[in-house]
Parts: sequence; structure tokens; C-alpha cells
Amino acid sequence: MSKSSGTPVSDEDAGVSASASTDRQAFPRQARVRAKAEFDAVFARGRRIAAPEFVLHLLVDGQAPRLGLAVSRKVDPNAVGRNRIKRVLRDAFRRQRAGLAPAAYVVVARTAAARADNAALRAAFAALLQRAAALPLPASAGTMPAASLPSPSTRRAPGRPDQPAR
Repeated sequence: MSKSSGTPVSDEDAGVSASASTDRQAFPRQARVRAKAEFDAVFARGRRIAAPEFVLHLLVDGQAPRLGLAVSRKVDPNAVGRNRIKRVLRDAFRRQRAGLAPAAYVVVARTAAARADNAALRAAFAALLQRAAALPLPASAGTMPAASLPSPSTRRAPGRPDQPAR
């Protein structure tokens, strides 16, 4: 069986579409920063948030969330590695796009991104978005109960020692 028929060749290919048109429908042109002028505007007027793997440039402009990527040969000399980083970032952006603030997001990869696995890349990107206040912070389910004020009967008067007087 061939890949062009759209049927999986192996179990590893199952669930992976061979059609490029479905990918474009999920990540339309309106969701991309493409023109040099757009990149320049984001770099010149946007906020910059850095992490070891990426630098996020964010320009709040009221338009729908858009993503621009810059992964140079300095990050990874192999095209396969650079494309993996871009693919993971596009997928993470696509999944979070509905919850993002309207802005232009340009991600510049650093050399640490080439050494990170896909899960680490996604986590680093999500952390940057949260630091930029573009994504809401995750609700903490924590194990500690919410803090409450002590009842009036257990409150101590100011200046009163913790132990009873003798």
C-alpha cells in the first residue's frame, strides 16, 4: 500500500493524514505572521519574553491570534530538526489558539530547543504564553485546602504571648 492512497502503511502512520489540505484548514493563512513587515512590527513594538528554548515576541494588536516562527540554522544545522521544532510549535499554537489573546506571536528558537524533546517544547511554549499573560494560568487543584480566617474564639489579642502566663 502506498502513502498516496491515504491508508496507513504501518501502525506508526495510523492517524496521520497524508493530505496537506487538512493541515491548512486547521492552520489557515489568517493564523500566520508571514510578511517581513509584520515580523518587523512585532520585533520593534512587541514585548519580549525569554526562556532557554525560545524567545516569544508578542504584539497585542486586536487581530486574531497569529503565529510566526524563526528557527535558524544556528539552532539546528539539519532541516529535519528545524522542521520538527516548527511542527511542534505550530501544533501547540493550533490547539491553544481559541484561548489566546488577540495578538501576533513570533517565536524565535534557541539552541536548547534542538536538544529538547517534543513534550518539553510544548511545555516551554505553554509556559511562555502564560508568562506573557496570553493564556490563563491553570487552575490549581492542589492538595491543601483553601486558606480561611481563624474563628473569633481562636484569635489571639495583639501582643499576647502564645503560652499562658504562670
